[in-house]
Amino acid sequence: MSQSTGTSKRTATTNPAVVADAADLDSPRYPPMKKPKSQTSSFNAALQLSLGNNNDDDELSSMIVDEDLNRHDITLPPRNVTENWGRKKATPPNPNPTNKKFVIKLLKGRLKSAINAIFLKQPDTCDLEQLYQAVNDLCLHKMGGNLYIRIERECDAHISAVLQSLVGQSPDLLVFLSLIENCWQDLCDQMLMIRSIALYLDRTYTKQTPNVRSLWDMGLQLFRKHLALCPEVEHKTVTGMLRLIERESDFSVTGLSRLGEAVERTLLNHLLKMFTALGIYQESFEKPFLACTEEFYAAEGVKYMQQSDVPDYLKHVETRLHEEHERCVLYLDASTRKPLISNAEKQLLERHITAILDKGFTTLMDANRIEDLQRMYILFSRVNALESLRLAIGSYIRRSGQVVVMDDEKDKDMVASLLEFKASLDKIWEDSFAKNETFCNTIKDSFEHLINLRQNRPAELIAKFLDEKLRAGNKGTSEEELEGTLDKVLVLFRFIQGKDVFEAFYKKDLAKRLLLGKSASIDAEKSMISKLKTECGSQFTNKLEGMFKDIELSKEINESFRQSSQARTKLPSGIEMSVHVLTTGYWPTYPPMDVELPRELTTYQDIFKEFYLSKYSGRRLMWQNSLGHCVLKAEFSKGRKELAVSLFQAVVLMLFNDADKLSLQDIKDATRIEDKELRRTLQSLACGKVRVLQKIPKGREVEDNDCFLFNDTFTAPLYRIKVNAIQMKETVEENTSTTERVDAAIVRIMKTRKVLSHTLLITELFQQLKFPIKPADLKKRIESLIDREYLERDKHNPQIYNYLA
Repeated sequence: MSQSTGTSKRTATTNPAVVADAADLDSPRYPPMKKPKSQTSSFNAALQLSLGNNNDDDELSSMIVDEDLNRHDITLPPRNVTENWGRKKATPPNPNPTNKKFVIKLLKGRLKSAINAIFLKQPDTCDLEQLYQAVNDLCLHKMGGNLYIRIERECDAHISAVLQSLVGQSPDLLVFLSLIENCWQDLCDQMLMIRSIALYLDRTYTKQTPNVRSLWDMGLQLFRKHLALCPEVEHKTVTGMLRLIERESDFSVTGLSRLGEAVERTLLNHLLKMFTALGIYQESFEKPFLACTEEFYAAEGVKYMQQSDVPDYLKHVETRLHEEHERCVLYLDASTRKPLISNAEKQLLERHITAILDKGFTTLMDANRIEDLQRMYILFSRVNALESLRLAIGSYIRRSGQVVVMDDEKDKDMVASLLEFKASLDKIWEDSFAKNETFCNTIKDSFEHLINLRQNRPAELIAKFLDEKLRAGNKGTSEEELEGTLDKVLVLFRFIQGKDVFEAFYKKDLAKRLLLGKSASIDAEKSMISKLKTECGSQFTNKLEGMFKDIELSKEINESFRQSSQARTKLPSGIEMSVHVLTTGYWPTYPPMDVELPRELTTYQDIFKEFYLSKYSGRRLMWQNSLGHCVLKAEFSKGRKELAVSLFQAVVLMLFNDADKLSLQDIKDATRIEDKELRRTLQSLACGKVRVLQKIPKGREVEDNDCFLFNDTFTAPLYRIKVNAIQMKETVEENTSTTERVDAAIVRIMKTRKVLSHTLLITELFQQLKFPIKPADLKKRIESLIDREYLERDKHNPQIYNYLA
């Protein structure tokens, strides 16, 4: 066989710069390869192999053979066949087996040299594009498996050597972590370079052969294997990362900043991505990390609960949870977020729920700490502890409200205090507790419980509070403010169980306001009636509405009376009288009280009665002297005054028009006023703040032998003066008599009804008793009758009484 002595030219139709995937070539580490020019020339001696198309539909590639192959005997194909290869697919010839082995051996040597240069970061004289084309040709000749094993063997040796070199490296964990990060980054770059050379192998052989990894996955598997064979390296890496995270937590607590924080977070991010890529993140890092987190927060929670107050502790917990969330965003794997946050919540919150509530909840509620309570609500909702918070607020309301309701000395301010308490709770519910419906129900239930701790007393006080607000003389209150107050009081009204007791007191006070003309606003009065009607129905307010009708009708009757002939011809001069005609069923029951009126007033009453009965036949008028009030003009030595007095006070004062001095007995005989009422009347005129009479001898009490003089020297800065009545104290005998009357009424009712609830019994007693009495006194009498075995409490319900025959 002849041997050519000339230099052989290579004829190659190359794949234009196919070295790696686009993503692999983005790195500036890999300079772009120049596209070799296509050359076509005659051969002196060359081994030509016909190649099939690759996966990228490239043109036919010629196998690149070293020039040293020229010395071998080669049989060339006919020239016309060579020229037609570009137009017609040819069948590759069967080359000499010996030559083929030599070419493969030489190629493997060059590939090994290139891989070594890549791992050792050394320059290589090999043309990477030629290696790429050679790998293509070997794959086309069914030699991909052998080539893959050779590449895997070279990678295995180098990766093992690199990881072994890290054993016993720097004790400084930060330095060591930087080394392992560099090692990982180098491996990624090196595997991408190797894959770019053997891209055709990675795209064909690894995909077509079962159970064979891609070159990238093969590199990861080798790195994972040798990392497991170097437990010191893996342990040191995990420990270093945990120390970095712990140090970051410590710095965030102390508030100190540190240089290189961003760098260390980047380092952690890269290393944790390495663990994720290797598939060992959960087993090697997440488990010890969560265990360390649990231990860290368990100790910190106990420490901070002892050292901090509750608001500061809650702020600390909120900060910690935010840090853990940020940590998950910055460098931890997304799968870690849920168990990590759960761990922190459990150790910092769930374990300390009871301690937080016991230590600080009452303080926050008392101080109205809206923001801190909102923080508590949000944090508790994260650990499903809202039920504990709900129970705590219910307990707080009952405990705090009981102090207000059960203190007899604070009865005067009870309603105002309850309104303020309820307003603060409503604000906390809206702003801090996100208007949680169950919390709202708890607040209502707790308020209803505390406001009924003293049966009927709150109902009475609420009625009197409304009387105070609706009475004339309530200065500095606009209609809007008054309406708002009525709405707030209505909330308390909903909670009271003895609404019938409220009605009784409200009706009594309303009657006084209407009869004395002391209502601040008739519109406000009607508005309150409308609110009560909405709450309790028309039957509840039927009598109250009837009272307003009587007042309006009385105005019409008085106007008609003034225009009548009786008024114009028969009325005495110098007197003006206005009469309120009241329907008995609508108004409270008033005990009849006799009095000897002055002749002028008696005449006026008779003329009005004649007029009224002529207009409304079949009706009966009964004068309620105890409800009358008058304005008298009095002449004193220092000037004239107008005295606003009750009818009884007016009757007594008018006696002194005809006498300078009168004894108690003289006044009693002249007026025929009941003794107790007369003493109270004289005490208000002679012993009170406005003393238009003088008592001889001086003293606070009216005695049987006392005498009274008109106080001619009386003076006052105002022209019209209100003479207030004085509430007399009951004597022992009167008290005994009252007790017997109450006991008799209770026994009479129970004997008829046999079984009755406490509320209904109190209601009937108020209807039957014709004198004012407190619900607390009624309760005492009921208890006394139980002790004397007239009554007994029901065994199943203590609020129900049974009559004992």
